Amino acid sequence: MFVDFSLLATHQNFRNVFIARTISILGLGMLSVAIPVQVYSLTNDSLQVGIVMALEGIGMFVGLLLGGVLADIYERKKLILLARGTCGLGFVAMAINAWLPDPSLWAIYVLSIWDGFFGALGVTALMACMPFIVGRENLMQARAISMVSVRLATVISPAVGGIIIAVSDVAWNYMIAAIGTGITLIALLSLPTMPPKEVTTHNPLKSLWDGFSYLFTNKIVASVVIMGTLVTLTTAIRVLFPALADTVYGGGAWTVGLMYSAVPLGATMGAIISGWANHIAKPGLVMMLISLAAFLCLMGIGSTTYFPLALILLVTFGYLVSIASLLQYSFVQGHTPDHYLGRINGIWTAQDASGDSIGTLSIGALGKLLSSLGSIFTFGAVAMGLGVILLACLKTLRTSPLNDPNIIEES
Repeated sequence: MFVDFSLLATHQNFRNVFIARTISILGLGMLSVAIPVQVYSLTNDSLQVGIVMALEGIGMFVGLLLGGVLADIYERKKLILLARGTCGLGFVAMAINAWLPDPSLWAIYVLSIWDGFFGALGVTALMACMPFIVGRENLMQARAISMVSVRLATVISPAVGGIIIAVSDVAWNYMIAAIGTGITLIALLSLPTMPPKEVTTHNPLKSLWDGFSYLFTNKIVASVVIMGTLVTLTTAIRVLFPALADTVYGGGAWTVGLMYSAVPLGATMGAIISGWANHIAKPGLVMMLISLAAFLCLMGIGSTTYFPLALILLVTFGYLVSIASLLQYSFVQGHTPDHYLGRINGIWTAQDASGDSIGTLSIGALGKLLSSLGSIFTFGAVAMGLGVILLACLKTLRTSPLNDPNIIEES
């Protein structure tokens, strides 16, 4: 039932990546508090905070796509170290800017794009390395272990960042993130060289197009991306949490906080209680059924005014989405040849990020037409209808194993 942590003992390279990734997430969590706090203190304008977040997201989106291309052309260890080191320099620059008597808002804009771009560049290269580091047969287990650390770090680090700002200065959040990045570089230096096995072209645009072509022609990967996008769209219901607390549950900030904590709690449980997913006979069918169950939870949330029940459904929703995401990741990695891993991981992660943005805009607009409960129920019902159609149409995914035997043999 529970995730098996034995990979940390048996695979030294994965252990080093795990340490580096955990430290990195802790630093990024502190930045997620520091940047909005600093921008708001400089401008007293929430719109400016939104602009900075949007710029970072744009940098991340471009970095994910370009990082995927570069990871399939150049040696991946060097790319990871370059991206992480450059990202750390951006953190140092943000700390220096924060210590200035008159910090520059434009510098924060530029450095937010910088760090979003280079951070994403390193993430896609690292994802492309995972089959080499742990072996394709251990990908789901490695992903589950990583999810546990990521979920816990994202809960802890914002609180720590807020305490540091309260007792000292926001610049120390940036500097601690920079020091943490330096430590991750030390951990990652021990990785072996990991050149791509086959380079078809050095033209970035043609390479990216080849990646999309592979995605569209591989029925399994394309089906997983379609189903994953639908699941990602539904996670945008968090936009309506403040309205639900105000108009339905009659609570204040405490109620909103509980709702925002419920989904990550469920996701953390999904990372820990995921060992059973390694033993599924038909993982594609199970992944789609779990997605439908998540949509059913949304319909349940949109049908109840009883707050404790809504919290239980939110936790369940977080758990189901976490398991579905774990299976999606395993399918994408298991059905992608080594020389496409960077591009496909970049495209898959980019659609996940953009799908969340589209979902937040869609459900926000729906909230203008319907009540908050009605919006969530409608969102869940539409997702359920589309999910049932996909379940009926995607026969290949329903019967496919997690790993393509031909790709494992080539590896």
